[in-house]
Amino acid sequence: MPPVFRFAPSPNGYLHLGHAFSALLNFELARPAGGRLLLRMEDIDPVRSKPEFEAAIHEDLAWLGIAWETPVRRQSEHLDVYRAATDRLARDGLLYPSFESRAEIARLVAAEQARGAWPHDPDGVPLYPGVARSLSPEAVARLRQAGAPTALRLDMVAARRRAGDLGWTEGGQGPDGQSGAVAARPEAWGDVILARKETPTSYHLSVVIDDALQGVTDVVRGRDLFWSTSVHRLLQQLLGLPQPVYRHHQLLRDTAGAKLSKSIHATSLRQLRAEGAMPADIRRLVGLA
Repeated sequence: MPPVFRFAPSPNGYLHLGHAFSALLNFELARPAGGRLLLRMEDIDPVRSKPEFEAAIHEDLAWLGIAWETPVRRQSEHLDVYRAATDRLARDGLLYPSFESRAEIARLVAAEQARGAWPHDPDGVPLYPGVARSLSPEAVARLRQAGAPTALRLDMVAARRRAGDLGWTEGGQGPDGQSGAVAARPEAWGDVILARKETPTSYHLSVVIDDALQGVTDVVRGRDLFWSTSVHRLLQQLLGLPQPVYRHHQLLRDTAGAKLSKSIHATSLRQLRAEGAMPADIRRLVGLA
């Protein structure tokens, strides 16, 4: 069977050079192997995802000379699939609801930090203190009836116990030079959120389900997602999903050393094209000439 690669942007802004590098790398890896390249829209955020951004993604990729298979999968059209997965995890006793707002969680973390050091996840965010795990069924029902903001969290201790030891073979390189056999450490992320009241999925959950349903064999993505693979391996084990090959690539950075991203308004491909750049120039700029 030919390998299956995918490029999966979020249509919440215009593509920049970092996106171009990842998309071109997937395309160039798939082509000589006789593989397939899929395009997926990770549009579970209904507020930030816009049709005009999705159209621009298609336009930019075609301009770069990248071809992909159709139809394009949009996560927003498959929320029932993700909901079925959370229902399964809940039946297995691996999920619990939490009801705190972000401000309330910040206060809980501050209280813990006042008593001593408090752990942070690989992205530097303080771990959730796990207060909601001890709520009684009556308290949960009362909070739900009151319309409190609800998040479904993975009970990491229970999930880790059920899944056992996990790892993956890294075909690229992690942020600290990791390659080859890597031990997964999903506990470093604490009780991650898998769904919210307003959105019945999360990045972690939807990405592993989509990769499995689409038959993705090779996941090629940036090093900023290296340790997220630990959570993905855990969910694959819990849901009985296949494990793809992982290859994490270098990140493109600006002159100040910051990762190119939409949040820092990195120069878009559209702007570079308007300034006269050609596809060959983009390849040269990202190091794939």
